Amino acid sequence: MTLKQLEAFYWAAKLGSFAIAAQRLHVTQSSLSKRIAELEASIGAPLFDRSSLRAVLTDLGQRTVPLASQMLSLSDTVRGLVAAPEGLHGICKFGISELGSLTWLPRFVAKLRDAHPGLVLRPYVDLARQLERRVMRGELDFAVSPGPSPESDLQAEVMSEVRFSWMGAPARMGSCRALRPDDFERHPVITMTEDSGLTRAFDAWAAAQGLQVQRILACNSLLAITGLTVAGIGISFLPAAYMGAWVKQGTLVELASTPPLPTLDYCFLSRRDDSRGMIRTLRNFVREAVDFSGGLPAPPVVHGG
Repeated sequence: MTLKQLEAFYWAAKLGSFAIAAQRLHVTQSSLSKRIAELEASIGAPLFDRSSLRAVLTDLGQRTVPLASQMLSLSDTVRGLVAAPEGLHGICKFGISELGSLTWLPRFVAKLRDAHPGLVLRPYVDLARQLERRVMRGELDFAVSPGPSPESDLQAEVMSEVRFSWMGAPARMGSCRALRPDDFERHPVITMTEDSGLTRAFDAWAAAQGLQVQRILACNSLLAITGLTVAGIGISFLPAAYMGAWVKQGTLVELASTPPLPTLDYCFLSRRDDSRGMIRTLRNFVREAVDFSGGLPAPPVVHGG
């Protein structure tokens, strides 16, 4: 019985799939199956019911999962007593929101490459709900996004708070700088789909105010929504600090509302059963790098002509 065999068994059991477990451990599915078969041979009994298409545990397998978890946790603790001088190795698949990719992601990658050049980073940009699902299924090691949703049982640690404000084009808003309830009937609201953490927060805010909103589900791109707002198609809620350059140049105007939009918590999301030291290390790097106030250069000033 080896730790690699226990690791293969544990993640196949927790993720319910040999294929996803193999991806997570960065081995081929045949290698993972071989390790599990070797573990079963050393125990003398099957841990999985092979008659199912999914990784269904036998009674013995179910009783073995918590023991395997303890053994792997102890192994990780022992390894952590002496930091490996060569740093982290392997592949890290992680999720990030579009706002994160536009702001702090380059800083995070640069810091991590300096400290752990042997670690290969594979970022995946998507909406909050999709990132949560991928972390839960084990397809991503972690994600940083708004949330999590109330029904999520992921482990979440707040990395940063982001303030959002209503924005509109000067030509559409005129002298208006404060939104009243009837303004939401006159100005279409440009949003993302319900999988977005921003949209979830907006829906809760609008419901609490009893607002009837003329909504446009434009697209799931923050920059595209910004472009549509600049074009005067409607109003939208955008990250205040990041949009500061647009507001300063007069391309957009910031609009007050009563009550103001909620501040969103951007969280480091990981599985509760993932006790790997790599996750703790990466969480610390995210905490050091995260800053949603800057990123891409300011937009060019557009002159009429």
